[in-house]
Amino acid sequence: MTQASLTIAPNGRIVIPANMRAELGWQGGGKLLARLVDGTVVLEPVDAAIRRAQELVSHYVPKNSGLVDELISERHTAAENE
Repeated sequence: MTQASLTIAPNGRIVIPANMRAELGWQGGGKLLARLVDGTVVLEPVDAAIRRAQELVSHYVPKNSGLVDELISERHTAAENE
């Protein structure tokens, strides 16, 4: 387990040590999401958060369904009825 003691700067910034960023494959300028979980700050790359959300939603979407095509069709029908 990699562990480090971090300091919160007066402006609220926290620096994640280079060895941790390298281990995680995080590059400078990358985007992270921060969330609180039971009083703990969890940092997660945006792309990982999107994949996690997609995985959660996939359990509720039937296989081989064309949700985008269905939405477009519904929008066309609604526009025709206006």
